[in-house]
Amino acid sequence: METKLGLLLFFTCISFTSALSEIHSSGDINWWCNQTPYPDQCKYFSNQYGRPNHFIPKQKADFQKMSVQIAFERAIHAKTHTKTIESKCRNEREKAAWVDCLKLYESSILQLNRTLDPTTRSTDFDAQTWLSTALTNLETCRSGFVELGVSDYILPFMNNNVSKLICNTLALHNNYNVSIEKLTYYRDGFPTWVTPGDRKLLHSSSVIRANVVVAQDGSGNYRTIKAALDAAAKRSGNGRFVIHVKRGTYKENLEIGYGMNNIMLVGDGLRNTIITGSRSVGGGFTTFSSATVAVTGDGFIAQGITFRNTAGPQNHQAVALRSESDHSVFYRCSFEGYQDTLFVHSQRQFYKECYIYGTVDFIFGNAAVVFQNCMIYVRRPMKNQQNAITAQGRTDPNQNTGISIHNSRVMAASDLSPVVGSFKTYLGRPWKQFSRTVFVQTYLDSLVDPAGWLEWDGNLGLNTLYFGEYKNSGPGSSTSRRVRWKGYRVITNPIEAARFSVANFIAGRSWLPATNVPFAAGL
Repeated sequence: METKLGLLLFFTCISFTSALSEIHSSGDINWWCNQTPYPDQCKYFSNQYGRPNHFIPKQKADFQKMSVQIAFERAIHAKTHTKTIESKCRNEREKAAWVDCLKLYESSILQLNRTLDPTTRSTDFDAQTWLSTALTNLETCRSGFVELGVSDYILPFMNNNVSKLICNTLALHNNYNVSIEKLTYYRDGFPTWVTPGDRKLLHSSSVIRANVVVAQDGSGNYRTIKAALDAAAKRSGNGRFVIHVKRGTYKENLEIGYGMNNIMLVGDGLRNTIITGSRSVGGGFTTFSSATVAVTGDGFIAQGITFRNTAGPQNHQAVALRSESDHSVFYRCSFEGYQDTLFVHSQRQFYKECYIYGTVDFIFGNAAVVFQNCMIYVRRPMKNQQNAITAQGRTDPNQNTGISIHNSRVMAASDLSPVVGSFKTYLGRPWKQFSRTVFVQTYLDSLVDPAGWLEWDGNLGLNTLYFGEYKNSGPGSSTSRRVRWKGYRVITNPIEAARFSVANFIAGRSWLPATNVPFAAGL
């Protein structure tokens, strides 16, 4: 993530205020395109798409599908073009950002394709999630060049209209709020997208039966987690694959990629099983590629493991874990770093009874994510730094993303406690224009500054963000001296607060029960 000054958004996806008619018979593609945030891009590429048959959609659903198809085709074209840019990279920093972009374009293509796939059983909420992810990927691509200071040369070669086309699709699909209550449920403490089998695994009081065991002393199937993941990649089928990682400190950088779905890492407890790395922006990596562990395969679960980045505050952005895994769950895990510890990049995520340590923007990204019953520990930053717990990256008002921290605790870590009065700590700041973060029924200790929230770069996002607090407690919870931004609110209506529950914000009832991780569906 960019440092404090950052850059303004490359573009802003404006609100989609005009309601499309369900049926339009004028035979004019311009009428449909004029309803979108970016009508010029829509008209240009729609007319290309229509040749030679001059396809004109008659119903909104047809136009939605056509718009996603156009974005999909342009994303493929953009990825092909991006491949050719390698020869233009002048140094390793530009090469590092370029490598990220190839991965991120591939991800966007996958997200657009699954939205189009008629064989995929999906809801409007699913489609909005995948489209939100597709857009987030392209923002992350740009950010990598910016944070490594190499945007002046490479980025002009990568200018294309894919982001604006995805903004149009997001606006067209933004009807998920209507039916979200019907889609989201909790069961046994987890969203229902967690299958009964996964819930049973997570609730198990006995040792979970693993497919393979990792042990440094040779008592398992493999000595490294990487070797176990390589074995998982070769398995037949796509069922849950459990890897038991025995106690020990594993110095590995891991990537659990697309196609590696339903992987579960089970440690011997967060104090005993530790995965550690030290990549950082200061060391020449992008924030995206600095992660000790990166997960993109859907349905990932981790239990009883610490994810750590030891680069230290002097190396700035240094990620312990990055998740782009849809329907991912982290139960009784710990995330340790300083700046940018936990990158909740995209998709739907759930964190239960976890510990998160950091200083600057240490919970950040653009997922739809709920933290429940978690301990958030603010560490001592570098001299003249201010702590910000969250930095949420929503760039489009139609993205169904945000950070919800529910029934948790915000405390000073042991290194900050003796000098807590020497450093200011804020609940968050708006990384992007439509940043959305809420603290709900959470204990806020005295380290939280009375203003509560911090600007990012002048007035960026202050009128368009959504920062909320609902029934928090503790000496840092008073809202009497909070910021007076247009986008900030003290939530008093429980119905408004319930929008950010596990049930409603991440459609948890539809997937979490399968993981067996306990969760509270409502407030």
